[in-house]
Amino acid sequence: MTLTPAPAWWRHAAIYQIYVRSFADGNGDGIGDLAGVRAKLPYLRELGVDALWFNPWYVSPMADGGYDVADYRDIDPLFGTLAEAESLIDEAHGHGLRVIVDLVPNHCSDQHPWFRHALADEPGARDRFWFVPGKGAYGELPPNDWQSYFGGPAWTRITEADGTPGLWYLHMFAPEQPDLNWEHPDVRAEFEDVLHFWLRRGVDGFRIDVAHGLVKKPGLPDAGPDPDPTDLPYQDVDEVHDVYRAWRKILDSYDGERTFVGEVWLPSPEQSARYLRPDELHSAFNFDFLCCPWDATALRDVIDSTLTLHEPVGAPPTWVLSNHDTIRHVTRYGRADTSFDMGDKRLADPSDVPLGRRRARAAALLTLALPGGVYLYQGDELGLPEVQFIPDHLIQDPTFIRSEGRDRGRDGCRVPLPWTAAGETLGFSEGGASWLPQPPEWTAWSAERQHADPDSFLRLYREALRLRAELFAPLPETLEWLDSGPDTVSFARSSGIRCLVNAGADPIELPAGMDVVLSSGPLEDGRLPGDTTVWLRPAQ
Repeated sequence: MTLTPAPAWWRHAAIYQIYVRSFADGNGDGIGDLAGVRAKLPYLRELGVDALWFNPWYVSPMADGGYDVADYRDIDPLFGTLAEAESLIDEAHGHGLRVIVDLVPNHCSDQHPWFRHALADEPGARDRFWFVPGKGAYGELPPNDWQSYFGGPAWTRITEADGTPGLWYLHMFAPEQPDLNWEHPDVRAEFEDVLHFWLRRGVDGFRIDVAHGLVKKPGLPDAGPDPDPTDLPYQDVDEVHDVYRAWRKILDSYDGERTFVGEVWLPSPEQSARYLRPDELHSAFNFDFLCCPWDATALRDVIDSTLTLHEPVGAPPTWVLSNHDTIRHVTRYGRADTSFDMGDKRLADPSDVPLGRRRARAAALLTLALPGGVYLYQGDELGLPEVQFIPDHLIQDPTFIRSEGRDRGRDGCRVPLPWTAAGETLGFSEGGASWLPQPPEWTAWSAERQHADPDSFLRLYREALRLRAELFAPLPETLEWLDSGPDTVSFARSSGIRCLVNAGADPIELPAGMDVVLSSGPLEDGRLPGDTTVWLRPAQ
């Protein structure tokens, strides 16, 4: 008898995102660190996830929360040491947890040695970046009309050593994050070596930041006043795929099913699918699902389109509800408009938190029942809402500064986790304060309090992840849609296990001949209430 090989772990993994600065503080300075993570590894193992994804832990001036990297081969002292990272990788493996680290190849820090050499105008150093003469009679205007994702022009003019105005350099994000020139062989060789550096230390994969943005169109042409979003000169340029084909060969040369997941924000499914061809990235984040409103028709459509997109390239879909850049979905789901737009976070919109938490519980069971992989952002398992009112003087996100306060930034989803029901930092730190303050109501949502409550978010996630590993993860990456009414999302997996979501207001009848496996909330006289999800299987 021929045995079918088990699918690679990354095809169905539940991956937990750790924003190190806000996860757990091990040395009492109010900032999360690797020592804090190491102490919480038993918690993560008991939660039931398969892998951990770490946001950048590299040496950085922290102009953008570590996404401005000054040294890709060392750990920032805020977080610990390289030796601690190596121990963390080994200890995570000992707990059965794989490790994915963030890689930031589109740009580096203005404190990176390469950029310092470029500012000093050392021979050839500027060729590794985009240093370009300005327009205008005296070069006083930016080289083109590109705008930074963080607001304002994507160009900054330098002052030369003799004090005269000089060239302009490109930064699609903050000025402290100069874009690298991926046409230069030094850049390609450097990042290939960085891959080897961390692979030799046992990491199981890489999350690639701004994976669609590395390569720019030749000549750096203007985007124009009314650009085609599917044909922008600073993203999704065809040559970017050559980078990932080369990287895939490196990854495949190592044992242990190493993996890439790309951050690919693109306007068309066809564009995104090209990154998932068999010789490129293994998977990419599903931002269409994250941005989808809490609406049955919209949810069915985005699930269906996701499966349709991934099937021809043989890549597994991924499902994610929140991350370190977005409004936490508890808050989004409590609004009148439950969709999400990265360009308009609508932080001033009122949110019904109890309603948002109810819907978030239902959404958790929906995502965990779908075929493919799933990503959890730290605090999802506690049902944390966005912290919408952080004092201006405490906000550190550069988008707040670059937008002159119009965009409140992303710090509201980065507030440190509440571990205990008491203490100034709710168990996050043994020091006097945390880098961002936690709201008083988080006491009720601490991991300690939820652990003792059988009906809590945390207990729901633990049970759902346990059952997912047992019932859903081994199944083929397919589903069969079922008709259960206009306000529902209903499907069966190949074993007969069903997921039924009632996204409407009124209770509905459960299908006959099925037993309840798990419900996101209590039933009402045997019926499924609104904003509730249930897992079912054929009656025994």
